[in-house]
Amino acid sequence: MSSALFRADALSGQVAFVTGGAAGIGAAIVHQLSEAGAKVIFADRDEASGAAIADQTGSDFVKLDLSDLAAVSKIVSDCKRIDIVINNAGVDQHAFFTDTSPSDWQMLLRINLEAVFAVTHAALPTMQATGYGRIVNISSEAGRQGSKGGAVYAAAKGGVLAFTKSLARENARFGITANVVCPGPVRTPLLDAAIAGENGDKLEQAMRNATLLRRLGTPQEVATAVTYLASPAAGFITGEVLGVSGGMGC
Repeated sequence: MSSALFRADALSGQVAFVTGGAAGIGAAIVHQLSEAGAKVIFADRDEASGAAIADQTGSDFVKLDLSDLAAVSKIVSDCKRIDIVINNAGVDQHAFFTDTSPSDWQMLLRINLEAVFAVTHAALPTMQATGYGRIVNISSEAGRQGSKGGAVYAAAKGGVLAFTKSLARENARFGITANVVCPGPVRTPLLDAAIAGENGDKLEQAMRNATLLRRLGTPQEVATAVTYLASPAAGFITGEVLGVSGGMGC
């Protein structure tokens, strides 16, 4: 999961907090930030996978249910220093809007949007006090284009875009940047589960065809974009949206 683009000391001395770091894109982000020299603290509800990633990377794992916003705020506030926040965790539900319920909406909004609020709200005071920070939020091309069978997910991810741009405006004076990465179809356990059904092959091919490059992305490709935006090298980039989607958003 390494990336040769970043020196081993590129993020030396910095502390990063990552959500959803036990698998997929999140695990790749934990690997790359660790390899670039950051001290990484990552949260996930999957204790076994989280412990394995922590052992591989020398990072610190915290078991956390992101739907518990009070617990999220406490965990982040207990970190005495945070230089980098990566809001990566997310959940999806494939169903037409008329087949969803208010409880579905609440679950999707809680994890995909409100947890982003909670993590960021708890981390910002420390960043503002030190006069430095990098916030990188993971949205989705669904948040820019909509998603058939994923209206509430798309709405939440669209909210992440607007929230991040607002953060950039409010926090530039503190030396804090805020940017968004929008992945397209990426080979992750979440995607594998989505295409495991009877029409999985057709669904996967449709995802490939939706990109200009006619392939699925990798978690490492998304993590490389995230690591760049989290680095000092991206100091003049804020309020921006970077698609890592094989041209899907073109």
